[in-house]
Amino acid sequence: MRPKKIRWVKCEPGERYFRPQCKSLNKLDGVHMTIDEFEAIRLSHLEGLTQEQAAKKMKVHRSTISRILESAHKKIADALVNIKSIKIEGGCCKIKGR
Repeated sequence: MRPKKIRWVKCEPGERYFRPQCKSLNKLDGVHMTIDEFEAIRLSHLEGLTQEQAAKKMKVHRSTISRILESAHKKIADALVNIKSIKIEGGCCKIKGR
């Protein structure tokens, strides 16, 4: 298996942890999103870029963005439907400007 290509992101999300208030912490399952999934969601849905434009910003192929978005969408849907927390961390990313 070949190593993953570095994905470039605009900024680190910092400590990002979202959790529903209806369950106590010890009974709460979680979903882990990577920083590149967070960035792909931000670029595609918040900034309104096409997958091709987002791929150029993250310096990856368009098909890679498609896979990243699909993974992120599944994780977000799982968290919303099954009342889980979302923690954003990790991934093979470099911050632009560093």
